[in-house]
Amino acid sequence: MTAIGTVINVHHHGATVRLADGTLAAVPAAELAAHRSTYVAGYDRRSPLELVIERRGRHPIALLPQSVTSEEPATSIVPRLVDADFERQIGEYLKATQEWAPADRPEPAERHFIRKKRRAAFFEARQKPT
Repeated sequence: MTAIGTVINVHHHGATVRLADGTLAAVPAAELAAHRSTYVAGYDRRSPLELVIERRGRHPIALLPQSVTSEEPATSIVPRLVDADFERQIGEYLKATQEWAPADRPEPAERHFIRKKRRAAFFEARQKPT
């Protein structure tokens, strides 16, 4: 469905467009990145743009007609979930900190959880009527 809309906000995560009927539509970040100059010029001049409106979920999505007809696939940034070098550095750090813990006391994590349990018991006791 095509509609006329005016860009009312441009931000890091996309843009917002007010359509001619008064409803708001979101411009996704990838669309804004591909056509930033058009959206910013429309925002600066407050000039209406011809948009293609897609209804995905609860909120309408606004796209420029040339981005809908373009055959180039949308690229997305995929986060790198495992960094072997970083994992190695963390492992070395944790091994180095093991010797910091006093031998005659519980491990630091155990001491931490013991303190947390005591504090939780204290707050639970305050909640009980006397």
